[in-house]
Amino acid sequence: VFGVTGMLGRAVAAECRRRGWPALAVGHGQGDITNPATASALAATFRPELVVNCAAFTRVDECEQQRAQAFAVNGDAVAHVAAAARSVAARLLQVSSDYVFDGTATSPYREDTATAPLSVYGAAKLRGEHLALHYERATVVRASWLFGPGGPNFVATMLKLSAQGQPLRVVSDQVGCPTYTPFLARALCDLALRNVRGLVHYRNRDAVSWHGFATAIVDRWRRFEGLPALAIEAVTTAEFPRPAARPAYSVLDVERFEAAVGRRVEPWDWGLATYLDLVCHRRHG
Repeated sequence: VFGVTGMLGRAVAAECRRRGWPALAVGHGQGDITNPATASALAATFRPELVVNCAAFTRVDECEQQRAQAFAVNGDAVAHVAAAARSVAARLLQVSSDYVFDGTATSPYREDTATAPLSVYGAAKLRGEHLALHYERATVVRASWLFGPGGPNFVATMLKLSAQGQPLRVVSDQVGCPTYTPFLARALCDLALRNVRGLVHYRNRDAVSWHGFATAIVDRWRRFEGLPALAIEAVTTAEFPRPAARPAYSVLDVERFEAAVGRRVEPWDWGLATYLDLVCHRRHG
């Protein structure tokens, strides 16, 4: 597992341990995937049956200013990981993003929908997809709006801002599907056990705006902590400009995943409740 110091990498390593799978989980220090020799050396030593690449440069706005680094990590480095997997005939799971789409759709994006990324991050992740799929034993899993323990994410940001007691302003004209990283980790491991190749979409249900998601976060946390109600103002994307453009609509169609594993994707509200419960226990013991 590459990228174990990140939010998703930690979740995948934990899921592997839960299943009793012997897993070598490495972060940037041990497994810098931009170095072509690193992944190959690890594969030759550990000889995995499965390689999961969770390593990524995920700070979307910073990618706009650091284009070369974004493409090095999210794009070109995937070729090194795929080569390492090929050298030991291992399966490869490459994690990608809903940001490969432009957000102009009005119904969920299927795996065969034409891509048109709006940002450097999205373009770099798309290049990573292409490089992974050059390997015949690769599966590219697109996911969206990740949150969970072990890394910066939207839920953690809302909790931090709400603790300051100031009214929040959150974009309401961007719609997608939040995804709890332990649920995604479970999905990745489930796919690893099945002969699913090519592109697969995974996210939690159901679709919601950032404003709607923020409202659910703050309302549930308020009830956990016994806090007073907090106003959340809905704003437009134009009122809240960011360096990187975001898709206005980025709901992924998950029919292929659900057919492959024989179950529905989980509701994001289950993940949110679990995550907030963890935060609460860590704060109060």
